[in-house]
This record gives sequence, C-alpha cells and structure tokens, in this order.
Amino acid sequence: MSLRPEEISAIIKQQIERYEKPLEAADSGTVIQVGDGIARIYGLEKAMAGELLEFPGQVYGMVLNLEEDNIGCVILGPYTGIKEGDTVKRTGRIVEVPVGPELVGRVVNPLGQPLDGKGPINAKQFRPIESAAPGVIKRKSVHEPMQTGLKAIDAMVPIGRGQRELIIGDRQTGKTAVAIDAIINQKGQNVICIYVAIGQKASTVAGVVKTLEEHGAMDYTIVVSATASEPAPLLYIAPYSGCAMGEYFLYNGQHALCIYDDLSKQAVAYRELSLLLRRPPGREAYPGDVFYLHSRLLERAAKLSDEYGAGSLTALPIIETQAGDVSAYIPTNVISITDGQIFLESDLFFSGIRPAINAGISVSRVGGSAQIKAMKQVAGRLRLELAQYRELAAFAQFGSDLDKATQARLNRGQRLVEILKQDQYKPMIVEEQVAVIFAAVNGYLDDIPVADVLKFEDGFLKYLRAEKADLLTDIREKKALNDDLTARLKEAIGAYKKIFVA
Repeated sequence: MSLRPEEISAIIKQQIERYEKPLEAADSGTVIQVGDGIARIYGLEKAMAGELLEFPGQVYGMVLNLEEDNIGCVILGPYTGIKEGDTVKRTGRIVEVPVGPELVGRVVNPLGQPLDGKGPINAKQFRPIESAAPGVIKRKSVHEPMQTGLKAIDAMVPIGRGQRELIIGDRQTGKTAVAIDAIINQKGQNVICIYVAIGQKASTVAGVVKTLEEHGAMDYTIVVSATASEPAPLLYIAPYSGCAMGEYFLYNGQHALCIYDDLSKQAVAYRELSLLLRRPPGREAYPGDVFYLHSRLLERAAKLSDEYGAGSLTALPIIETQAGDVSAYIPTNVISITDGQIFLESDLFFSGIRPAINAGISVSRVGGSAQIKAMKQVAGRLRLELAQYRELAAFAQFGSDLDKATQARLNRGQRLVEILKQDQYKPMIVEEQVAVIFAAVNGYLDDIPVADVLKFEDGFLKYLRAEKADLLTDIREKKALNDDLTARLKEAIGAYKKIFVA
C-alpha cells in the first residue's frame, strides 16, 4: 500500500492543527526565608491578603503580610520540607473549606480534611473561611430559646437562637462540660452543632467525640479539631473554618450551634504568628488587632429575618481565665463582644455545686425573650431569691441569732442552690425544668432536708412521667402556666410529696 504525497501532507497538516500546547500563566515567587511555620516570599506582587499559595509537595500557605519587597505567609501544614529558593505559586483563591450536610458526623481538621478514618468527604460546596457578617437589615432580634438542658442556665442565663453567650472560667471548672451538655440537649431539635477544639490534647478531643457518640449526638455534630500538636496557623484558622461550616446552615434556613473551645488558645496562636511576622506587639504582647480577631468571628453569629430564610447561628465561645481574673485583656475583649457570659467559679466547683455557675456575675443580655413564658413565670423569682440568699448568707456568717424570716430565706436559698445542681451529660427537657423550679420557688421543698432535695427531684420527675405525662405535654405545648396548669402542678407536687414523706 503506497501513500500519495498529498495524503501525507494532509495528515501532517491535520496533526499540526490538532496540536495544542496548553499554556499556564502562573504568578510565582521564591522563598527567601522559612521557619516556625512562616515563609517570606520574594515576588508575587499581585498576591491578595488571605490568598492561598501553593508550595512544592502539595503544601499550602495563607498570605498575612504584604510588604514592599516581600510577603509574609503562614504555612498551613508541615513546613519541614520547604526550603529557601523553592518556587511558590498563587492559586487566585481565598482559603476555603468544604461545607454542607456531608460533613455532619465527621471529625475534620481546619482545612476540612477528614481525621476520623471514615473515608473522603464528598462535599458539593465550599465557603471561604472569612466572610462578612450579615448586616442589620438581614437580622431579626433573638426570640427563640436555645435550650441547653441545664436548669441553672435555662432559668437564669437563657440563651436564644442567634445569640453569642460566653462561657468563662478557670481551667477545670466544667466549661467544656456545659458546652457538651448543650450539644447533647439539641437531639431532635433540628439543630446542627459544630464543636471547634482549639489547641487541646488529642486525647481530650477523642474523649469528647466518644462522649458525643455514646449519647447519639454525632448524628448532628461536626467536630473541627486543631490539636496542640498542630502548627499555629491551623489553630488560628480553626474557629473561622467551623463558623463557615455553620454559616452554610444559617443561610439555608436551618439552625446551627457553634462552640469555640477555646478562644484564649486561638489568641495565643495569633500572637505567635504576629510576632514571627514582626508585627508590633501591644498589651500582653498581643497584636493591635486581636479584638478584631474575635469580633469578626463572633459577629457572624446571627438570627436572620424571615425574608432571608429565618436561619440562625448561635455561638458559645469559651475563654479560660487565670486565677479568676476576668479583667485580663482577652476576657474583657470577648465579654464586650458577646451578649452575656456564663461565669464558672472554681470555689463553687470544689464545694460540690456543679455546674459551678456564679449566678451573680453571669448574665444574658437577651434575657427573657429567649425563654418560653412558663420558664419566665417561675425563673424570675428564682433569680431574686438566690440574690437575697447570697446577701443574707454573707451576713449570717457573723451572727447566730437570726429572726424567723431571715432563717426561712436562708433555708429556701439552700434548697434552691441544691435544686440547680445537675449531673453531667443529663440535660433536662424544659417542661420538667419548669415543674421542678416551680416546686422550689413556691416553698414545696422548704420542709425537705437539703440532702434529700435531689432525691425528691428525681422521684418527682419519675412520678410526673408515669402518672402525669399529660401535664408535662400541656406545659410543653402551651408554653405558659395558666390557672388550670398551675392548679394541676400544685396538686401533682402535693400528691408526690405525701408519697415521698411517707
């Protein structure tokens, strides 16, 4: 078989026409210095602040400093393989994380990569970790309760959907326990929870995940883990990643609860990065923009108006204090950003009052609008009586001869303190809380020994569930105590008290 010359030239022409060498224009720079998770790069004149850069070996970095002749970049991952002279490419993208229902039930790192060994996450969508908070027009005032299942919080420091409530206290006072209880209590409430662990021991995070699994809470929870062994840049971006995952649900008309445990460690990681980038230090060696670090994160929590889907993102940041010093730099910053704080005290914790909530300093600036009416009706008096009890208890230390009225107040106060104690991982539904607090503030426990108060509570709730289930249902559905419900509640307490005393 012989080919004619014109056929050969036609084939060659065809091949030339088909040949396409893809040209890729990449803006690249050179590493001039690297160490401690920071790289200085020469070139990349068009790089944006917060842009993702690609280093050799699939390692990524984020631009933080833009200077005259170089840029300062934090490396998001192992930096030991990066050396001077390496070529760095721009990606043209801001740092983003996978979001969506595919992440629910998973444990991921701050870049959204799985850590639980359950295979890849096939997320359909991504969100930048930094995004603007919803404006005033898009928001609605907080009005729906976000029940934590803890009597002391739901009664005296209520949290609403879309609120930012700080949990603050020394180490080992039960801050994480309060947050985990709040997650467990969201079962069946249609709320997606995001737990962000910042700078904690890997064993602690594993323990939290195990607890959540045991209580069936991982079915609606995402855990973002940046443990103490991770480089500082990952600790710095972890809360923003968790928030971006929560925002997906916020903007899709769903409800999300985001817990940042804890922001003190994020501030320390950010201080480390800032000092390594040679930014000028301020108070306690933190950089000048450490307030903005937390305010831009917490402002993203919101309750959206009905026109924008009525979704909500509730934030529970945690701050660790040193020896109860709330006036330190980071605690005062976060207190001023949030809508109230739950203050946990080590003295209360060690005296057996758990959760160790100091009801005097703890406040919720949203207040009663985040409670159902029934809870508002019983909890108003609870707060007042506890305040009076604390005042009288301080005076009672000095004198033994107290009049009957004072003695009665002290007796009731002791029982109120006792009734607010609660075991860990045993959140209580709101109608049961209302019934118990109603009994306490109306003096039904005054003649029951303090040591038996929790036993009375336990038995009373079992009695209500078995004999008066319709009463609990009515409180849950009507959300307010009318004359009929009050009479039925009094009757139920009286009936059980006879059984208990006998």
